[in-house]
Amino acid sequence: MSGLLLAGDIGGTSTRLGLFEVVGGRPRVVVRERYGSSEHPGLDAIVRLFRQAHGQAIVGACFGVAGPVVGGQHVATPNLAWDVDATVLARELDQPRVGLINDLEANAHGIFTLEDKDFAVLNAGAVGAGNIAVISAGTGLGEAGMYWDGAQHHPFAGEGGHCDYAPHADLEVDLLRYLQAKFGAHVSWERVLSGPGLASIYAFLRDTSRGTEPDWLAEAIRTGDGPAVISRAALEGKSELCVKALDIFVAAYGDEASNLALKLMATGGVYLGGGIAPRIVDKLKGPAFMEAFTAKGRLGPLLATIPVRVIMNDETALLGAARYAALRAALIQPPAR
Repeated sequence: MSGLLLAGDIGGTSTRLGLFEVVGGRPRVVVRERYGSSEHPGLDAIVRLFRQAHGQAIVGACFGVAGPVVGGQHVATPNLAWDVDATVLARELDQPRVGLINDLEANAHGIFTLEDKDFAVLNAGAVGAGNIAVISAGTGLGEAGMYWDGAQHHPFAGEGGHCDYAPHADLEVDLLRYLQAKFGAHVSWERVLSGPGLASIYAFLRDTSRGTEPDWLAEAIRTGDGPAVISRAALEGKSELCVKALDIFVAAYGDEASNLALKLMATGGVYLGGGIAPRIVDKLKGPAFMEAFTAKGRLGPLLATIPVRVIMNDETALLGAARYAALRAALIQPPAR
């Protein structure tokens, strides 16, 4: 069987849909579109718009959605007021079924479609077989894994981004208390490791008199994309307050990435996905990330052997959803890796 596949990468900020063909065992894009997620009442409405513009026949579909997928059928998105239902989507597409998976599971599938040029290396490590961890900070914080069965990797979803944030130093404890006053007793890693999380770190430093906010920066944050303004000012050295905020963010990223690596025994590697890591990759290549990543006491030497890479291709989750659809349609076979 051959034909086109419909794939989607659905996040809190944007929704990407595309039609794919399978060439040489890999999905290749035929057409793609991007939509502002919050501008639409639900995924089914966006799918309808896409199909009105691109109505070619399809043989399968899969959507990677930022949120906990229950039974492969339903997800209530935590960063959107959407209820996504596989049955509704299948009916909209006139398909017997569609794939509905977590966006980080889609991201994990997408790694199989990439080339060496699509990665930036933070730690070369000792490349070998083993489980793999995927962690992606963007609008939220996604986490997933791939277990190694001795011949193949099998992606699976997780919701570790909603586990309790764990501070170490006094400054981080103060950050936790600040966030608890804002969000309540439970403060997740996502409240720190995400675009809104970076904005919260910055606000904490500003509001607790740990830096001065110049007027130009306050105006830029007020009128623009706050997290992007903060990270750009930090990378360009224009604001010491932004530099401090990004330093905390990067150290937290390394800390939670190593937590996930240990929980999954991810000797096959750790991959950083999402929209933020590629934009701050030069900062991630500095010492702070790997120092935090290996600061796990007796298991620090083990963590130092784990390869760590940043996924630089921003369409990885979309490619992964297409790969999942291709697997279900038996257009490709899962390779050993």
